[in-house]
Amino acid sequence: MNEAKKEFMDAAIQMAIEGVRSGQGGPFGAVVVKDGVIVGRGNNRVTSTNDPTAHAEVVAIRDACNNLGTFQLEGCEIYTSCEPCPMCLGAIYWARPSKLYYGCNKHDAAEINFDDDFIYKEIAIDNEKRKIPFIPYMRDEALASFKAWTDKDDRIAY
Repeated sequence: MNEAKKEFMDAAIQMAIEGVRSGQGGPFGAVVVKDGVIVGRGNNRVTSTNDPTAHAEVVAIRDACNNLGTFQLEGCEIYTSCEPCPMCLGAIYWARPSKLYYGCNKHDAAEINFDDDFIYKEIAIDNEKRKIPFIPYMRDEALASFKAWTDKDDRIAY
């Protein structure tokens, strides 16, 4: 076993346990590592911050990006105590780390009532058939923001 990887996964697991013990949220923790150093930490804080997006991976990504002064995590690795949910998976892909390691899997999470399967199923369904209706509205007006982006010469692509 790689000792450094073990140390980083242990840190993610400890973030999860500390988050539970402190009452900050669910049993999830994550760290972001760059060049062998932890540059971001996070534990689930959904219930303590009333923020449904405050999952461990998202909190750790925000912390790492803030600490590194960047919006992408190229060259970084993420260690998380559990396989990411669909929202976190999206955030991870947008952050572009080079690798992700996870401890528990989504089946382990489902056994303690953190089941993301319904979200995966909803993603595959047409908008009009989802449990929460997704209704197109004012597309022509909304396209003005895309035109503003396209016309902006100094935009930062991501």
